Amino acid sequence: MCGTYGFDEVRASRAGQRRVSFTAVDEAACSERLGQWAAALGGTAQITRRKARNLNPLVHEVAGERRVDPGWWWLWLNGAPAPFSAFNSRDDALMRSWRVPFQRRAILPATWYREQGARFGFAGEPFGIAAITSTVPQRDGSPLVTYSMVTRAGVGEAASVLSSRGEARMPLILPESMHDEWLAADRPGDPELVARAVASSESLSRAIVRAEPEPGAARRDRAPALFEL
Repeated sequence: MCGTYGFDEVRASRAGQRRVSFTAVDEAACSERLGQWAAALGGTAQITRRKARNLNPLVHEVAGERRVDPGWWWLWLNGAPAPFSAFNSRDDALMRSWRVPFQRRAILPATWYREQGARFGFAGEPFGIAAITSTVPQRDGSPLVTYSMVTRAGVGEAASVLSSRGEARMPLILPESMHDEWLAADRPGDPELVARAVASSESLSRAIVRAEPEPGAARRDRAPALFEL
């Protein structure tokens, strides 16, 4: 299970010829929001606990408009954080266990993620991770977007990192060519979309590499206690 990921703006800006693109939303707007978030939280997304307010940026579509909004990383169901593990959603369970939130999807900007203590990325190049969402009203009536990261079977270097169950998992990384379809509000979440998203992710998933942060970088990307709510 992937319990932490992040966006390193400095390394992303150094990337030269990019093989990974993230242009799901206006680049200037996305950069501004990511910069604000990185300054506040060190560029590391943490699972949101019940009494915390560490929200992470996500890209989604609202009334036909692409937006970058803060999101609560742990899916809410029936007006409260789900009482079971809801920060990751398996690709093979989207139709069985997550059919409703699968109809409202988002993309998480990232340059790295951690799985079982191992850090993976594309040498600082940005990429988009698939997510499903549920929007709930806050006490003041404003909407709160909550989300769960979609995961798939680990391949390539990610296949070497096994969970306690002996299974390799990794985030579902979407190529730019899949962003529009994944975000489209009028595109039903169905078995075909699952298959297309997973198939489109295969090349990037096999290309991702295991790497550690630059020497001297702040180590704020340690996985949190995953079930501390």
